[in-house]
Amino acid sequence: MRLAAIDIGSNAVRCQISNVFRYEDHTLFKRVEYIRYPMRLGEDVFATGIISQAKAEKFIKFLHALKLLMEVHGVHDYMICATSAMRSAHNAQEILHEVQKRLGLHIQVIDGTTEADLINMVIKQQLDDRNYLHIDVGGGSTEFNIFVNRLKVASISFEQGSIRHMQGDESEEIWNTMQKWVTENARHYHVTRAIGTGGNINKIYDMAKKAAGKPIFRKQIEEVVDHISSMSMEERVKVLLLNADRADVIVPAAEIYLSAMKWAHVESMLVPQIGLKDGILQSLYERHQGATQHHFKLDF
Repeated sequence: MRLAAIDIGSNAVRCQISNVFRYEDHTLFKRVEYIRYPMRLGEDVFATGIISQAKAEKFIKFLHALKLLMEVHGVHDYMICATSAMRSAHNAQEILHEVQKRLGLHIQVIDGTTEADLINMVIKQQLDDRNYLHIDVGGGSTEFNIFVNRLKVASISFEQGSIRHMQGDESEEIWNTMQKWVTENARHYHVTRAIGTGGNINKIYDMAKKAAGKPIFRKQIEEVVDHISSMSMEERVKVLLLNADRADVIVPAAEIYLSAMKWAHVESMLVPQIGLKDGILQSLYERHQGATQHHFKLDF
C-alpha cells in the first residue's frame, strides 16, 4: 500500500509518500518521497488575521503539484491536515472551498488536541519506562503531553509557537499558564526526561552532532542556540546553511523547548525526528487495517 501525508503547518507544508508493508510482526513505512516547502501561512495570519490572496494562490498551486505527484506515485490514499495558521485564518473556509472545487482535495483543519493525538500515535513507540514530557513546537501552536509507562496521562495545546513568539504575538498570561501547567504536571507525574518533536528541535539536534537515538542535554541545546544567536540572519543562512525560513524561527522555538525543560526540571531530551506527517501515515494505515484486500484508488 502506498500512502501520502500532507501537513499544512504555520511555517511549512510537508508531504511524505511512503510504502507500507508488514514484515513478521512489524509494520514498516518506507519513504519514497518527501517534500517540504516554506509556505509560511502563519506570517500572514498572525499579523493580519487572514491569508493573503497572493499566498492563497501560491498555496493552491503547490497543492496542485502535490496532487500530480501523488498521481505519478500511484498513491492509494492520502490525508491532508492543516493546523494553527489555518485554524486562525478568518478566510480559511473560503480557501478550503476553493481547493476542493479546483483540485478535488479535502483538507481537514484539526484542533490542537487532534494534532497531538496524531503525533502521539508514533511518539509512544519511541518511549521506555521513564515518565516523559513531550514538547511539540510548531509555527503557531505548542502541544505538551505527559507519558507514564508509554500511556498519555495529560495533555494540553496552546496557540503559541515559533512564529507567534518571534512576532511577539503572545501575552504574559499565556506564558504563565504554560509554565504553570508544565510545572504542576511534571511534578505530579514525576517526569524525568523530555521528548521533543518539530523541525526546529530536529535541526538543533543535527547541529549538536548527536548520534541517532541518543538524548541531547539541555546544556547542549543552549550551546547550539547561543551559537546561532551570535550570528546575523545572513550568517545563519550562508555560514550555518540554515534555510531562510528556519533561520529566523529556530531561536524563538528553542526558547519554548528550553523553558519547558526548565519548568519540568529535566536535563535531557530524546529527539526521534518524527512528527505530524508520521502520525497521519499511521492513522491512514490503521484506517485500512483489517479491510478486505482490494485496490484503493484516489478519486481525483
